[in-house]
Amino acid sequence: MRGLLARRMKFHLIGAFVVSMGSALLFKFAVAEPREKAYADFYRNYDPMKDFEAMKAAGVLESAPSK
Repeated sequence: MRGLLARRMKFHLIGAFVVSMGSALLFKFAVAEPREKAYADFYRNYDPMKDFEAMKAAGVLESAPSK
């Protein structure tokens, strides 16, 4: 029974570190990088003036009346 807390603490500390690093890597590769790629793909061909004209024609913008 001597040193039981210290042994268990070391085991749980190492386990918590491994789980947290695994979770961080999983989030980075499963969520963050695909999201960054999606944004890059969207803005590669995005034309803000074309989008503005489409919203203006639809009547969405009150400050820029449609023709």
